[in-house]
Amino acid sequence: MTYCVALRLDRGLIFMSDTRTNAGVDNISKFRKMFTWEKPGERVITILTAGNLATTQAVISLLDERLKAPEDRDPSIMAATTMFQVANLVGETLKEVIRTQGSDGPESESPFGATMIVGGQIAGIGPRLFLVYPEGNFIEASDETPFFQVGETKYGRPIILRAYRPEMTFEEAVKLLYVSFDSTLKANLSVGMPLDLQTIERDTCKVAAQRRVEENDPYFSTISSRWGDALKLAFNSLPDYEF
Repeated sequence: MTYCVALRLDRGLIFMSDTRTNAGVDNISKFRKMFTWEKPGERVITILTAGNLATTQAVISLLDERLKAPEDRDPSIMAATTMFQVANLVGETLKEVIRTQGSDGPESESPFGATMIVGGQIAGIGPRLFLVYPEGNFIEASDETPFFQVGETKYGRPIILRAYRPEMTFEEAVKLLYVSFDSTLKANLSVGMPLDLQTIERDTCKVAAQRRVEENDPYFSTISSRWGDALKLAFNSLPDYEF
């Protein structure tokens, strides 16, 4: 399992993903789930992946491969004129990989499905964010649905629903995502550190900041500890039930 989140803010886009993959309690590995293609000033594209590892790696490899000889292939994500076209290319590639893996080779107990968040900006058009399903179709973030989650979403969703504001700063958004991931990490062992964090500033068409959050990260530890204390304080301040 995994947990990935992307928020659409007035200031731009912010992404966060864990790195844990597992095929049982005794087979745990770490793999990057955040991938970025960038031509500063022209375009920046980030994809977060969740689902079957072989499927997601095949999709990313195909997208990379099609950058090397675009004249002999379908339009690549770095040649697409809009982020809508980028999301469509990712969806078609995902559908192609799932169809190929599902029809050939030995049977597997694991499904071949995967879900992806695709976000970024192409010069002249505002930042856009999409959620791509295993079938290849997708939806776009809107004012009513300004963020997407994939993977183990239920534990970290409540805090985002309660605290998200489109006008919040990147600094506030990082704090919000840290709390969301801390709640998920504590509730589900299939999600694990380190975490990958990235921001894309509106109209720059480049990555503004990117970092890996390790297990001993002091700021994450502070947020985790203080959030736990704040929850206990809030709970104790509630009136007791009277029989």
